[in-house]
Amino acid sequence: MNDKQIVDHITELADEEHRLESAHVGEELSMQEQERLRTIEVALDQCWDLLRQRRARRNAGQDPDDAAVRPAPVVEDYRQ
Repeated sequence: MNDKQIVDHITELADEEHRLESAHVGEELSMQEQERLRTIEVALDQCWDLLRQRRARRNAGQDPDDAAVRPAPVVEDYRQ
């Protein structure tokens, strides 16, 4: 996956996230919708992480294609 494909996927996920949230303004999401929202949030974190890895590798003179999607527990447990 190249940078443009990653950014396109981020856009698709963010659009779906916004549709889910805006469809239920003032209402609670169903359990299935909550699970889908959580899945989207994790996928977004993974995509952003992959994009950052690719950019860092490129800036360091390394092959960005050697970057890989990290497991959800890794990207979800980052310390800010």
